Amino acid sequence: MPPQHHGTVPSTPGKAQRGVAATTFAVLLRHRGTLTAATVRVVSLTALAGLLTTATVFALSWPLFTHMRNKQIRYHHLEDPYSHDHSDLGLVALGTLPIYLLLLGVGSAALQNVCSRTVTAHAHGSLTSADTRQRSILATYVLRGLLVWTLPLLTFELTRRLTSNLLDTPLPLARGTWPYTLVSASPAAAVCIALLLRLTLTLAPAAAACGLSPRQALRRSWTLTTKTRVGTVRVLAAALPLAALAAAVIRLATQLALPLRPFLRDLVEDATGNFFAAYYAGILAPVIVGILAAAILVFPLTATALAALHERLRSDAVGAR
Repeated sequence: MPPQHHGTVPSTPGKAQRGVAATTFAVLLRHRGTLTAATVRVVSLTALAGLLTTATVFALSWPLFTHMRNKQIRYHHLEDPYSHDHSDLGLVALGTLPIYLLLLGVGSAALQNVCSRTVTAHAHGSLTSADTRQRSILATYVLRGLLVWTLPLLTFELTRRLTSNLLDTPLPLARGTWPYTLVSASPAAAVCIALLLRLTLTLAPAAAACGLSPRQALRRSWTLTTKTRVGTVRVLAAALPLAALAAAVIRLATQLALPLRPFLRDLVEDATGNFFAAYYAGILAPVIVGILAAAILVFPLTATALAALHERLRSDAVGAR
């Protein structure tokens, strides 16, 4: 009888039994040139776009900085202490936050696409042709962010509205009553919901890099993570160390970049004569360095590990069926 051909691509001998960590480091080592070039290119372009965006935001916020400076001069002549109000700058930062999240999403989508294609090439021995899956991955990031953060915020707001009449009463809430418990536990419950959703949807960008639509990618990540205890344990075992590593790199790089703060503050103040603009520019500089360090050192590892984990769990699910 002629041999029967199945639709699935057979795995290379020796690679099917390889663990996710071993596969990740094998991919990083074997394809280090491709991944390094892609990381440098994507991070450089994203950093340039972020720098231009920050300069634009500072330029648009210049009237606020000028107002702070004029009030400081007025209070100095009156010999009164002056504590500037940064609430307006907080509103500006909150309004421009979606732009920065979009930039991070575009860069993450591009790197996730490259890392996922590299993992596929390592598993099956051939590199898939370059495609335009960045849009699907970016849409997956956006949809996942809406699900992860919108639902907990709605839960918190609903809890607040349901208990608002009780909070307005002359008598305060008594400890041990259900309104007191509901109000006091709602922030923690919202955070727990967000963390659980984020954990179950961790593999969605890697699934989108395989050609799935954003909705299908979210559904596959949910299925691979929640249907079996092994999937939940594996995702948790991969996500926690990677998150801890990213936090450690950001913290270390930020601390090492603290000398940039007085240098940049003096530079901007000498160039513009505005202390407050220089002050906030100095605050942002080490944070930006920490984010860029994490993007260069941690994100390629994270994207490759999640792509390898998605490939492994998907292969196990297909084999079980």
